[in-house]
Amino acid sequence: MTDNNPYASKDLTPGNEKVLAIASHLLAIPFEFLAPVIGFFVLRGKGPFIDHHVRESLNFGINMLLVMVVLGISIIGWLLLWVPPIYWFIMRVIAAVKAAQGEFFRYPLTLRFVTK
Repeated sequence: MTDNNPYASKDLTPGNEKVLAIASHLLAIPFEFLAPVIGFFVLRGKGPFIDHHVRESLNFGINMLLVMVVLGISIIGWLLLWVPPIYWFIMRVIAAVKAAQGEFFRYPLTLRFVTK
């Protein structure tokens, strides 16, 4: 019995990798933590470019979640709760643009919790 899905065991083309890398950053805007987690588990191992971008997107999402929790816990942090969403949005757009240009972008000021 043969597999009916022609894409099941094949690596992605460079063009498809680029599109999925862009999507991994842009879909994280409306679906912050869900999109990077799903992308990481579904697209991991499909190619070096998509691997890098999905891992970076997930690491950035984890970092932003931790920053918001820390700011939410502290009373002084409540005054600064407006800063991370602006930084988060700008960095997501920059990462998507860099992925569209075919660059291996790394988010600045981000701890890498998820590695290879």
